[in-house]
Amino acid sequence: VQYKRKPVRFLSPPTKMDNHVEVWGIDETGEVFTDYESYLQRIKLECLSLTQVQRKFTCDITGHSGLTYFEALNSELHGSRDVESNFPEPLREPVLRRVQFSQTARLDDLVNEVHEHFKEDFFPGEQIIATNEQNDRLEGTIREKVSFPAYIDKGVQVRAAISNYFVQLSTGTGNDSEAFFDNHHLTRDRKVFSKLLLKSFLKHSITREPHHNAVWMVKEHIAQEYRISTELPPHLQPQVIAESRRLMAGKMKHAVEMGPNGHHPGAHDPHFIPYQQGVTPPPGVQYLTPSLHPLMPYGADFSQFQPWAGPVPTTMPQKPPPPPPVKYPIDDLEVPPKNNGVQRPTLKFIGRQVKKGEPNGTNEETDEETDYSEIRMESVGLLLEIWNTLNVHETVFVLDSFTFDDLLEAMRFSSDEVECQLFNEIHCAVLKQLVNTDGKLLVDLPEIEEEDSDEEEEEESAEATPEPEPPKRTTRGSLRKAEAEALQKDRSPSVDPNKPAHRAAEMLSDFEWIDHLKDRDFRSGGWQTIMVGILHQLSLDERHKEECEDILKQLAPTDMSPTRETAKTCYTWMDVNSKIKALQIICMLSVTTRAIREYLENCSEAMTELRKQKIEYQRMRKPLVEELRELDDQRKALILEEQPPPPVANGTEAHDTSMADTTAELIASSPESDDPEDEEEVSTRALRRGQERKRKRDENSARREKEKKEKADAKNPKMSAKMKKIIRDIEKKKEKIKECEDKIAEYDNDLREANCQRTKLLGKDRFSNRYWWFEKNGMPFSGMPDSSTAHYGYANGRIWVQGPDDMEREGFLELNDDEMAGYKNAFGFTIQERRDAEEGPTQLQTAREWGYLDDPEVVDQLIGWLDERGKREKDLRKEMQIWKDTIMTYMSRLREHLDEVETKKAEGEEQATRVSTRTKTYVDVDASKWQCLAWRNEKALAELGHLHSEQPRPRK
Repeated sequence: VQYKRKPVRFLSPPTKMDNHVEVWGIDETGEVFTDYESYLQRIKLECLSLTQVQRKFTCDITGHSGLTYFEALNSELHGSRDVESNFPEPLREPVLRRVQFSQTARLDDLVNEVHEHFKEDFFPGEQIIATNEQNDRLEGTIREKVSFPAYIDKGVQVRAAISNYFVQLSTGTGNDSEAFFDNHHLTRDRKVFSKLLLKSFLKHSITREPHHNAVWMVKEHIAQEYRISTELPPHLQPQVIAESRRLMAGKMKHAVEMGPNGHHPGAHDPHFIPYQQGVTPPPGVQYLTPSLHPLMPYGADFSQFQPWAGPVPTTMPQKPPPPPPVKYPIDDLEVPPKNNGVQRPTLKFIGRQVKKGEPNGTNEETDEETDYSEIRMESVGLLLEIWNTLNVHETVFVLDSFTFDDLLEAMRFSSDEVECQLFNEIHCAVLKQLVNTDGKLLVDLPEIEEEDSDEEEEEESAEATPEPEPPKRTTRGSLRKAEAEALQKDRSPSVDPNKPAHRAAEMLSDFEWIDHLKDRDFRSGGWQTIMVGILHQLSLDERHKEECEDILKQLAPTDMSPTRETAKTCYTWMDVNSKIKALQIICMLSVTTRAIREYLENCSEAMTELRKQKIEYQRMRKPLVEELRELDDQRKALILEEQPPPPVANGTEAHDTSMADTTAELIASSPESDDPEDEEEVSTRALRRGQERKRKRDENSARREKEKKEKADAKNPKMSAKMKKIIRDIEKKKEKIKECEDKIAEYDNDLREANCQRTKLLGKDRFSNRYWWFEKNGMPFSGMPDSSTAHYGYANGRIWVQGPDDMEREGFLELNDDEMAGYKNAFGFTIQERRDAEEGPTQLQTAREWGYLDDPEVVDQLIGWLDERGKREKDLRKEMQIWKDTIMTYMSRLREHLDEVETKKAEGEEQATRVSTRTKTYVDVDASKWQCLAWRNEKALAELGHLHSEQPRPRK
């Protein structure tokens, strides 16, 4: 509440009052008076006297004046509630940080500045109105924001700042969608963001001292809520401002006192004498005033003097001020290059990289050993998506974890004699999630329109000519020959354009794929034909039509009979890129099912429970550390009492030093902080442990240290019983602290594994390449400990590098001619030339291109290549240093496994094996080459009693 434009200050209560003193109080303000006259004067001011009402108060929120104190107080309370309920919460902190320490004098000017600044700047969590290409206004919520700063070259803005937003749109029908918008297509509702509401919010939140040139400051309780600093910057300190004003006043006075030439006229001439008032100046000449220049020549020729209208302060030539120092970090491409010749470590590639005519990047491994050249570059990202989805949600799919190398081999494996269990199991496990055992379809697929025209069917049957059934092709050579003949036939000009491109509809005419999937009929080409049915129905959607049609042409070719055997044979020898695309399609369908959603909810609940248990152990550890510190202080004091200073024994001194160092190290170097709220969450699934061996090693090490300590204490005859008791208590405390820290570390790992809602990114580099370590969250580092390939010791073992997204590349890496010229003038080369110099030959141009690093020695090189002066690389370097040891450990295991496989291939020691199941025999005739054949789905056998691909027939 304000009184005469100044806030009303409450009086402090009187001190040193006796309990029997009569007092008068005002309940609304909490003020107490011992004198009735003072009370009466105050109550007249605040509210009313016996005869009149004092309406001299103003509400600070609404600006209403002519109110009593209590009316103004109630008005402020209502205004504060309106501001709290209407002003957007995500916008409050940015606005307050913008106006903190502002020197704008008038509040209206400050409101205009803030409104103009935030008119097209939005923040995650805000409710906005988006305008799409059809000019439809849709309500939505900001989910993510990507900002690109303005590019300024030599004080000239080359490119304006850009902001893109990921918006969740609300259609009102329950089917929300998501889309990208820039800041020009978004706006706020005027009910929640207007100048009037903004002015009320600022009045409610900021204040200013009444003196001249005072700055606006956020109120203390609000600043504490949003963690905004209230300490004045050095250049706004009162003493600094006063000193600068004093220096400026001195400079102005000195400039006024000096003449046009910068010194007093005649100051260095001995003939000049003090000017006498009786001397008459010549006509038209004005002399210097005596108050400023009291020296004039005696008897001099006045014609030598020039007229001067008065003192003219001269401006001394000054050097331009130096540019302010750059405050790092800044945008990475604005950081001047080091020009030290250091390049990013060379990337390796799995797929063919189509770039400047270079074949397959710079893969160090030969094509004869890996044969990776069959996979196109755009298929690598899909394969990683499949591997990550199936390993993170292996509990839902009931699959053993498997390595990325095994999945890659399984997709490339083709044989009519040997079936790859990994390839069959992952398809059948995913298909089971699409239809339940009751025959209910659990995903959204387009409906097939049934044709009721019998005449068209009769005409088609009449026109159709019988084709001889081709012989059964069961070898790869015969299939390739048939494909070549079909290709030659398609190229011939006599091909009927109305002829269908595939025979999927005929293959599904007597095969209801939903019923077969309900019965889990996967044998003898069953799941392959089900795949044909799913892809055929999904091809009715225009978004998937082209890719589904390409796959169906290979699974149901026109020159082969539309049978289950054809689907099985064609799927076996289908192009590896088509296999990857087909599996990726059904994987993305499966993640939309309720089973996956419930699994994610269960993981979130498990993480909440794990955090509670972790906090309990942190609370238990904190008093133990304090007690250990007290015991250590007692031990030190007892040593000083029992042993005189001069003849100190070497053994005792060494014992004391080691004990103190051990305690200090235990207290200072603990991985967990004492405050559970300050803990950094590392996350993931609680059902996975995998630390039993580490715990046993730690227990054995602690036991050996304890035995060694007891032997050392037994050899010291001078140690008193009290000292021995303190040392035993110290050891017990250390053991309890160690147990708490082991539990905390175990919960941290469980939280890391249970955090499977989204794969976490390591970060981005200066050219917006993304860096992924897929084992960072959602899965154990080396896969499930009870899987059939757990002895490999790794899951993926690579740092994957993804190229820049189109939104980051266009207008950011690929500039127009003027912007590129400005960048070259500033740094001496273009962005592409900088990429050539700093990335080397292995560059990624789009987000569909992937490279990887699998050598532990290059991790340090990558960290050294990153520049902390850039925002993106500073965050990436921090994450790399946190995960460095773990990444290098599992990269080493990957290299050891691959070296072991290569050694076995070279020596020929691995023998062919034969593994039988109840219904099918898997003959490992080429195990020396195909490591994927060693994988077994032991999880399904343990939980279901059978494999997914060998579902027992239902009982009648």
